[in-house]
Amino acid sequence: MEQRINVKFCVKIGKSDSEMLALLKVAYGEYAMKKLSVFEWHRQFKEGREDVQDNPRSGQPKMQRTDANVDRVRTFVRSDRRLGKKVIAEELNMNRETVQQIVKEDLGMGKISAKMVLRILTHDQKHQLHISSYLLCNAEMFDRVITGYEMWCFQYDPETK
Repeated sequence: MEQRINVKFCVKIGKSDSEMLALLKVAYGEYAMKKLSVFEWHRQFKEGREDVQDNPRSGQPKMQRTDANVDRVRTFVRSDRRLGKKVIAEELNMNRETVQQIVKEDLGMGKISAKMVLRILTHDQKHQLHISSYLLCNAEMFDRVITGYEMWCFQYDPETK
């Protein structure tokens, strides 16, 4: 914004676009506006534009990661943790990558065993998983178990997914 005001000032005192670009580079260094932007703003101010703000644009705003959308995703995930990011994105009319960022970074969740769960397990939860995985890995234990029905068991290590 500040640089646009300086461009407008330079146009009013009669500086050329090349001179203006050199002045901006001296004043702002690596943070100076790019050449095409300087030339475009110079042209617009020379044609009579007075406003230094961007023109309003139509369409959906680029930033969808708002507090309201985080709350919507949280509510949706808690209603059914088996939903994937594609389904959530379609239902909430959001971008899939935005949904993934919200789920991972804002909610601290990840996809484990077809359910959204907290990514960071507590010490007790890790201990319980360690005991469970030990029991599942110990084949001799299953030789001693007698059941009246058939049950399928599988080993799952959440650290390695």
